[in-house]
Amino acid sequence: MKHTNIEFKARVKDDHHVRAALKRLRARYVGTDHQVDTYFKVPRGRLKVREGRIENALIFYERANAPRARRARIEMTLLPRRNSLCAILRHTLPVLAVVDKRREIYFVGNVRIHLDNVRRLGRFVEVEAVSRSGKAGRARQQALRFQKLFEIAPGDIVGQSYSDLILRKSGD
Repeated sequence: MKHTNIEFKARVKDDHHVRAALKRLRARYVGTDHQVDTYFKVPRGRLKVREGRIENALIFYERANAPRARRARIEMTLLPRRNSLCAILRHTLPVLAVVDKRREIYFVGNVRIHLDNVRRLGRFVEVEAVSRSGKAGRARQQALRFQKLFEIAPGDIVGQSYSDLILRKSGD
């Protein structure tokens, strides 16, 4: 499955504004998932295997590191729970980083909202406005709308992936 997202991630100290907005919007709560994302070293983009109770997938994506809502081109294959793909890839590709998080998953139409508590990094909100057509105009407007609704200051937006943040923290 291929699609394009316009997405942003932001640090949150207090998720009160996010939760209040989700309630006003009658967001559909999918559940809370414990996810382990194993990132592999690849020549371009990012390749990860996500293992969780709710979401399991092989995900390849390309996205610029920028502290704003940005385009991500994604190719994803859903996987059955308790599969051996991660173990197989660990034997063939070097592991770049492992990200362990608890993620609350919400939907408002085509927009995915995640409230993440990432081990070693802290709390974040992530917004992904999904465009199946590949046209990003509407999705960009949606991402910016959610940034305002959630009262996210531009300085709180994080341009890197969780894997980059984990690697940087490991280097400290």
